[in-house]
Amino acid sequence: MKLVEPILAFQSELQTIRRDLHAHPELCYEEVRTADVVAARLTEWGIPVVRGLGVTGVVGIVKNGSSNRAIGLRADMDALPMQEINGFAHASRHAGKMHACGHDGHTAMLLGAAHHLAQHRNFDGTVYLIFQPAEEGGGGARRMMQDGLFEQFPMEAVYGMHNWPGIPEGNFGVVPGPMMASSNEFRVVVRGKGAHAAQPHRGIDPVMVAVQIAQAWQTIVSREKNPLESAVLSITQIHAGSATNVIPDEAELIGTVRTFSTGVLDLIQRRMEEIASGVAAAFNASVDFTFKRNYPPLINHPEQTAFAVEAMRAVVGAERVNTNTEPTMGAEDFAFMLQEKPGCYVFIGNGEGAHRAGGHGLGPCQLHNTSYDFNDNLLPIGASFWVKLVEMSLPAA
Repeated sequence: MKLVEPILAFQSELQTIRRDLHAHPELCYEEVRTADVVAARLTEWGIPVVRGLGVTGVVGIVKNGSSNRAIGLRADMDALPMQEINGFAHASRHAGKMHACGHDGHTAMLLGAAHHLAQHRNFDGTVYLIFQPAEEGGGGARRMMQDGLFEQFPMEAVYGMHNWPGIPEGNFGVVPGPMMASSNEFRVVVRGKGAHAAQPHRGIDPVMVAVQIAQAWQTIVSREKNPLESAVLSITQIHAGSATNVIPDEAELIGTVRTFSTGVLDLIQRRMEEIASGVAAAFNASVDFTFKRNYPPLINHPEQTAFAVEAMRAVVGAERVNTNTEPTMGAEDFAFMLQEKPGCYVFIGNGEGAHRAGGHGLGPCQLHNTSYDFNDNLLPIGASFWVKLVEMSLPAA
């Protein structure tokens, strides 16, 4: 590896920052302390700061030279509403809140890059350091954009990075095109007619209608969608009834749909509603259909992806960069930024959990797991990648 030596020398400070953030997790749009830490560090290093975009977002501005070119680097800051079971010293001090997705590490890696860029400024142009709130379901990327992120800070490209357990420590993974899926949720209420369970002919059983709808929906994925396109339609909740001898008035179906393209999503949403309404009508019932689109598919732009690959290879070597990483049905609100600006989102390997020397829970070191912890060995690797990406994107005159 060819890591940036001053960043390696700064690693212990970055670890202190990261573990402090881990111990004080804050949920979406509540990242006040986290934003204070970020802003204080940037200010200490002579980096101008703008706060308030996306409620608690922070943008640092590092300029050098005379070029009008600019790029953006983004890290997310929020935690998850989970109870941590780890027992090490930096475990969460707030019940029901946990950095179980590594956003503490993402923030620390970008701060490491910020520190180096401010000290050395071996580039010509402007780097916008985007510390984003509310990735975990809050749509913080979209909120920052609505508050004028790209108008106030014009940039030609934007980049994001996420740690990924299962990829070897210090390796990178990326793929041009679809890399993460859209995230969508649905809720269908089937309205029938309640009756005594011993006299079903006197009612309209919404439970049986819900069962028919659930089965029919799966044919959308298996028989109506192009088999070369990926999609998931998962019913994760079915609610109905309160007694064994009562046919209820209504039944409820709740779940998620994931796709890599908006066209497939349009098809699934339309056919779900048509099938639900048609099946209900066949049984003299009715439905209320609600479909909510949360995050769009995350689509990496080919040119920026190729450029990011060059920077990754320059830092860790070509053998540690997988340019054909399997896309995931997980979702990420950085997708909103990639809809507006060219850019790329990359995975940095978090390993299998061997970095948890002690005090961790019995569970695996997977994202959104109560035993998860970010791998601090990644801090100089991720920060070095950010710096190399800046120096290659905005070469010094």
